[in-house]
Amino acid sequence: MEKKIKVLIIIPAYNESESIEGVVRHLTSRTSKYDYLIVNDGSTDHTLRICKEAGFSYLDLPINLGIGGAVQAGYVYAYKNAYDIAVQMDGDGQHDIAYLEDMLRPILSDEADIVIGSRFLKKEGFQSSHTRRIGIGILSFLIRLTTGKRIMDVTSGFRAVNRRFIEIYARDYPTDYPEPEAIVTAIMHRGRVMEVPVRMRARESGTSSITMRKSVYYMIKVTLAILICRLSYGFRRAGR
Repeated sequence: MEKKIKVLIIIPAYNESESIEGVVRHLTSRTSKYDYLIVNDGSTDHTLRICKEAGFSYLDLPINLGIGGAVQAGYVYAYKNAYDIAVQMDGDGQHDIAYLEDMLRPILSDEADIVIGSRFLKKEGFQSSHTRRIGIGILSFLIRLTTGKRIMDVTSGFRAVNRRFIEIYARDYPTDYPEPEAIVTAIMHRGRVMEVPVRMRARESGTSSITMRKSVYYMIKVTLAILICRLSYGFRRAGR
């Protein structure tokens, strides 16, 4: 008998009261064979109340850990509950669950360990602002320079990983603005990273937490994190 593949969809949510119900309803209407877990990251709005009243599957963090901590909590849950694949998707409505099977397919066929839903392969749907695309391009170049791997949509939070990387990310996952650094971590662990084309939408509600001032901090922090991650892994390899 063929083994049933256990898939967990991790939805980090911080103050997503205006969109979280729609995200979950859309998800469950498109696929009911996979589990999901909302990770309420210490929201100060009505996100938690909505999850409780609607009977959603959720994990409530008592304090705000940031996106990295919330996602890692989801990976810890996935690891402890023996899931084979974990999928990250945002709670703001940008990610379309219709592309889930496309993202799972390379993992199920053992072509990839990590699959990233990329808006830039076919350049359809919401493409982000011009300024942010420039920043994404810089980070993409930096990752290619330090690892030799070209990834187009390095900040995409729409990702799927196999059991091996569920365990790795449950132990160690970047904190602030983790997506580019998590790619470097994967490559340094010899993970096979693949992108598949997806269409993304603009946020259904609210505004991004990354302001112009934070964008400068973001670029400096992520650049340093990528370099330190690459160097520290090189030192560990050399010390063996």
